[in-house]
Amino acid sequence: MHRRSFVSSLAATAVAGLPSVGTAAGKRLPIRKGIILQMLPADLSILERFQLAGECGFQSMECLTEDDPKVAEQIRTASAASGIPVHSVMNKDHWKYPLSSPDPEVVAKSIKGMETSLRNAQLWGAGVVLLVPAVVTPEVTYQQAWQRSVPQIQKLLPMAEQMKVIIAVEEVWNKFLLSPLEFATYVDSFNSPYLKAYFDVGNVALYGYPQDWIRTLNARIVRLHFKDFSFRPDPGTKKMVDDWVNLGDGDLNWQAIYQALLDIGYKNDVTVEVSGGQAEYLKDLNHRVDLILEGNGSKGRQ
Repeated sequence: MHRRSFVSSLAATAVAGLPSVGTAAGKRLPIRKGIILQMLPADLSILERFQLAGECGFQSMECLTEDDPKVAEQIRTASAASGIPVHSVMNKDHWKYPLSSPDPEVVAKSIKGMETSLRNAQLWGAGVVLLVPAVVTPEVTYQQAWQRSVPQIQKLLPMAEQMKVIIAVEEVWNKFLLSPLEFATYVDSFNSPYLKAYFDVGNVALYGYPQDWIRTLNARIVRLHFKDFSFRPDPGTKKMVDDWVNLGDGDLNWQAIYQALLDIGYKNDVTVEVSGGQAEYLKDLNHRVDLILEGNGSKGRQ
């Protein structure tokens, strides 16, 4: 992408992303609460994990890519029996085998993993597959990550369209798509209803404000991850210690995030992506999500 056209597209995105700011009036956001299958106790069967999620108040599930057809079928059966739908598939091969790799064999493995993820999504009735589109490294430049990943994702889009499953790209500390304007421009470059954004509010805490990203990405967002981040001074050294914490215990301004989601009219699923645990912990986690969706989350320091 040439610099002039890139800058022009960013400017256009900025104008298109400007929201009409509303006011929070205690209105609960119409968002389903999801949890990741692997956050539930591993000593339970797949069906028992789905059932526990429902008992703790969660309404949908996100699952990792499953290569074993028998396990994939167990997930489908558990979802149907529990009444807890699978709303998205988290592709598990994009870090080990990034689409931005210069090695054709690595890219081929990444494509194969995405094809399995798309088949999982179709089997489970999930509408989305999460994809980390590229990874910038000392050996792979930012420009190479962009230029290599786009044509590979374009190869996957016909399969996604055929299966009616959206590929949702996420920024996840991969040193790529480091601003909301770039993220929006990247999504728009595909010009496809089957390529959207999967936005994680915690992943941008170090270099931005989630509420700003939400308003800029706007309707491009098809799924959300909730997690919290804390910038805490170490009592001994007084230096900042960055760490993940439970929802509401960190520095994210959840009331501002609520307002931004209200402003853009987001109505799809949100999945909590924090530490897993037993029933008591999961029920408390569900309550924390409820507070956020009702506009009563903590203000944090962001």
